Amino acid sequence: MVFEETVVLSGPFDEVLESTRAALADHGFGVLTEIDMQQTLKSKIGRDIERYVIIGACNPVLASSALEVERQVGVLLPCNVVVHQVDDTVHVDALDPGLMVSMTSRDELAPIAAEARRLIGDALASLTVR
Repeated sequence: MVFEETVVLSGPFDEVLESTRAALADHGFGVLTEIDMQQTLKSKIGRDIERYVIIGACNPVLASSALEVERQVGVLLPCNVVVHQVDDTVHVDALDPGLMVSMTSRDELAPIAAEARRLIGDALASLTVR
């Protein structure tokens, strides 16, 4: 089962992270949360990992529509996007919003998830041309 879409980029991590934030904003997503897993794991348990940031992105219109269909869908929101270092590249991974449909069995969520997936896909695709 594929549960994410990935773009592999070259360039400095911080530039890719900023470009990812901008691409999400350009496609209607706000950043609600941002977790620096490298810093968190180092400070909490002394574990060193590669640069790894989880962005909690939300399109308010789509989120509102999804909540109208299924209130409990909030446990699957926001859309998570991960930016992480892999050797000399930076990977940007986005969760497939279609999982909302398969996990809830609410077919009414399908068009909302499809639109979210299209917008996130467009945002990721735009990273390759920046």
